[in-house]
Amino acid sequence: MSEHAYSAVERAAIYRAIGERRDMRHFAGGEVAPELLGRLLAAAHQAPSVGLMQPWRFIRISQRGLRERIQALVEEERVRTAEALGERSDEFMKLKVEGINDCAEVLVAALMDKREAHVFGRRTLPEMDLASLACAIQNLWLAARAEGLGMGWVSLFEPQALADLLGMPAGAKPMAVLCLGPVTEFYPAPMLVLEDWAEQRPLSDMLYENQWGECP
Repeated sequence: MSEHAYSAVERAAIYRAIGERRDMRHFAGGEVAPELLGRLLAAAHQAPSVGLMQPWRFIRISQRGLRERIQALVEEERVRTAEALGERSDEFMKLKVEGINDCAEVLVAALMDKREAHVFGRRTLPEMDLASLACAIQNLWLAARAEGLGMGWVSLFEPQALADLLGMPAGAKPMAVLCLGPVTEFYPAPMLVLEDWAEQRPLSDMLYENQWGECP
């Protein structure tokens, strides 16, 4: 055991938050206290980022009318997605895919504009800006779970339409509509597993050694 390791209780709490994090779609209304929201966003802001570019931008949606317009954009894409799914269309339309009008807080997570100026770590992998944003979202998600709040990542929207709605500059790109707030309970397993939409695969299917496809 490393001398820098946390205590057994602290380690257990971290692994518990990771294991019990869920992509939530069902919310119980309520509120998120300003100081708590501040802690969660501070946790997101402590995420690692390639070249320390910190490409994340968060927009808190406090206007009810604006929230409803975002939900309408999501609904438009939900219908388009159902059409693209073909024979699974009806099955998909039965799924609850967002809780925008039910949750306490809505945040839009976006990539900043003028990212092309950041070359460190991105010359061959420019998508590392998105990887950095995803780390910030994961930090927020785990902190929310530790605080007893649910969070859901909604990606069903046309990016430019949402960018226009929120007055984003050219080059900025919304990547997530985040629903955050109290929930009645957390799903015991991922919702898509509970709804028989998909099955989780074991880590052993994703772990290779030395060469692609070679199992340890």
